[in-house]
Amino acid sequence: MEYRPSYLALHERGELEERIAALRAILRSCALCARRCGVDRLAGEIGYCKAGKEAVVSSAFPHYGEEAPLVGMHGSGTIFLAHCNLRCVFCQNWEISHGGEGREVSPRALADMMLALQRAGCHNINFVTPTHFVPQIVEALPLAIKGGLKVPLVYNCGGYEALETIKLLEGIFDIYMPDAKFADQSWAKRYCDAPDYFAVNKDALREMHRQVGELKMDALGIAYRGLLIRHLVMPNGVAGSEAVLRFIAEELSADSYVNIMAQYRPCYRAHQFPEIARAVSHKEVAEVIALARRLGLHRGFEDYRGVLW
Repeated sequence: MEYRPSYLALHERGELEERIAALRAILRSCALCARRCGVDRLAGEIGYCKAGKEAVVSSAFPHYGEEAPLVGMHGSGTIFLAHCNLRCVFCQNWEISHGGEGREVSPRALADMMLALQRAGCHNINFVTPTHFVPQIVEALPLAIKGGLKVPLVYNCGGYEALETIKLLEGIFDIYMPDAKFADQSWAKRYCDAPDYFAVNKDALREMHRQVGELKMDALGIAYRGLLIRHLVMPNGVAGSEAVLRFIAEELSADSYVNIMAQYRPCYRAHQFPEIARAVSHKEVAEVIALARRLGLHRGFEDYRGVLW
């Protein structure tokens, strides 16, 4: 049986318009993310993320480089949004996240992008770095629904989320895909000016897990609902992988789907920080995978073949 995204029921009950109004109201004293800048974005003021009144899209296309449960046979319908509330010094997409590369789009244009990706056969609509454009995304959703949108929405974020915002998204996003970047305050401060990152991240992950639970897939292995967590292994252990993975295993679920990522390389300004100015080693990744297994985690890295086993 084909899965019916939860946003359709929310729309039918008339609650989607209420969420749009509540989210847009936040823009008048912006507290969409954990930085809570308080700027009036509807009046043109700009906060930490550099985002304004309108959504800015860098690109939209079927993406085959995402996690297998999202990609399936026809790709994940990825919409890359410009700007970012974290602005990490090692960002691989810094032209978009720091530079704001992209074009402003109306709700109608954003809805049309969603529908075009669905027509291309994509299994989901995957919003990359949506945190600071949540009101604009949700405002476009009724237009997309009217046009026949019926695939799940993916919230693909850096994990530095305001709990109040995530609560307003219940029933809108069926798949949450947050990063779990850092456990140590000093490293989080050094690389993304967010010393409270881990505390904020844990609260957000708890709420996401409460809403959608563990990642669920159909008979073809395609995700339709649930939480998918990304953890990037970094040089010299600066990500605090043990604390991050222990939290996931013990406070969320040992059945959590965790993509332990090995692709770190020094991008953007990373060369200015000696401890992260090199690629991560195979040994470092293998050690984190082994740690995850010892903690009881088992989903998201099943195919990894490391040197430790």
